Amino acid sequence: MTAVDVSIVTSGHDVADARLHREVAALARAGLRVEVLGLGDAAAGPPEATVRTWPRRGGVGRARLALALPWRAAAPVVVTLDPDAAVGAHLLRALRRLRRRPVRVVADVHEDYRLLLRDRAWASGPRRLAGDAWAWAGERAARRADLTVVADDPLLPDAPRRVVLRNLPDPAMLPGPSEPDAEPRAVYVGDLRRSRGLFAMLEAVAAAPGWRLDLVGPIAADDRPEAERRMAAADLAGRVRWFDRLPPRRAWEHARGAWVGLLLLEPTPAFRRAMPSKLYEYLACGLPVLATPLERVAALLDETGAGVTVTSAEEAAGRLARWADGDAELARLRAAARAAGDAFTGGADAFVAACAALVADARRGGRIPRSG
Repeated sequence: MTAVDVSIVTSGHDVADARLHREVAALARAGLRVEVLGLGDAAAGPPEATVRTWPRRGGVGRARLALALPWRAAAPVVVTLDPDAAVGAHLLRALRRLRRRPVRVVADVHEDYRLLLRDRAWASGPRRLAGDAWAWAGERAARRADLTVVADDPLLPDAPRRVVLRNLPDPAMLPGPSEPDAEPRAVYVGDLRRSRGLFAMLEAVAAAPGWRLDLVGPIAADDRPEAERRMAAADLAGRVRWFDRLPPRRAWEHARGAWVGLLLLEPTPAFRRAMPSKLYEYLACGLPVLATPLERVAALLDETGAGVTVTSAEEAAGRLARWADGDAELARLRAAARAAGDAFTGGADAFVAACAALVADARRGGRIPRSG
């Protein structure tokens, strides 16, 4: 059996996760052999990797899985995608050090986990306290990893061994710019919940005659009953297609022929200064963007001229209606999106080089650096 160089483990992410797919593709292009241990359907995992999956668990079950998965990893370098898995990998590294069986740990921190908890309806009372404790422990473990990978500059700036791996698209996973369909269609790719604009998108399309909407991604359990009722209502029936979770390459095929990408996120603590990866992906697909005025999103759209911001579903509906009537603004936005798309792709070289160096070091059996 061929030896594995890098094991990516996650107790919270589906193996169809886009960032996971991009990381595996970048490592594989550098000649590294990768395995993925995560959740969901193994067939939806990165095609370049060996994939093993477990059922999704909550509470104590997830905590046990997070602590166990790093021990199942076959590679000398273990990459974690969640705060609880980072804790498990940190314990693995400490015990392996005692047994002189080196393992290197890479902690991928792509969100501010404590801010993210404020967006979750379930995170209250004892569950909020438990979530905060895991987030704190995960951040501490990430700082002490052999390498800390962050998705944005503000995340863990004090980590001593840190690489920024932005959520920039991999062009190989996207269809590229295409001609718009004859009938107006909007698209959204990603996780779906109220705070991510699920109901704002539905109301905007409902109030914009002639428009259709493709939603590609899982709907949060708390929002799904209401979303299904809304999509079945008379003013939306037959106009909205929901595709649930798909691997990135299949998910983004739905951008082909779309007129606009939607990004109607609410200004929650986690999103207020965020730069959602789908903004870059829309631009790489040549799609103009209709977004809410989150600080960094609005700044990029102003800079590129590739989209506009709206403050409500009603305002979004009005803009869609104008575009369907042939407003020349949409053609200008589309041209700007195509011009800007190539500037926001790639960027995984530092991550790949750092992982390759850790693999080589672990294979040599070098001493694991002592962290604080």
